Amino acid sequence: MRRIGAIAFALALAIAAPASAVPYSALAAAPAPKPRVSATTIMPDFVCVTCHEPLNVAQSPQALAERSYMSSLVAKGETLPQIESAMVGQYGPAVLGVPKAKGFNAVLYILPPVLLLAGIASLAVILPRWRRRARAAAAQSAPAGPPLDTADARRLDEELARYKG
Repeated sequence: MRRIGAIAFALALAIAAPASAVPYSALAAAPAPKPRVSATTIMPDFVCVTCHEPLNVAQSPQALAERSYMSSLVAKGETLPQIESAMVGQYGPAVLGVPKAKGFNAVLYILPPVLLLAGIASLAVILPRWRRRARAAAAQSAPAGPPLDTADARRLDEELARYKG
């Protein structure tokens, strides 16, 4: 029995030794494979610079040229940031479907939430004032006028009873 256990241990050691010969740090330092992109998945992110339609639906000659250039970049194995920079270098920043949030374009991303918060804050201040003003106006309403005499009150009651029935 001991002999079989020793043989199994030696066999396991022989199998595991080559795997442990490569240090873990060398495995961790190995570059990760580049994520592959497909032209069909990234085409909606770019627009035709002449007709301003997304490249996946545009049919202009310029769009066809942009699509073929993008397909060549994808075929080379470029990553998405590399493709974006190459497309901007070739066709200018108008080729991007969504502008980068740099410089003046940052206003496009900052201004809508700021305006929304300003609107909510102004409503939080103005609505209570309007309600107070309406309550004060209701409290100071004009007098109802002289009271009805008994004949008018009886006639009003009869007419209201006729409409209720």
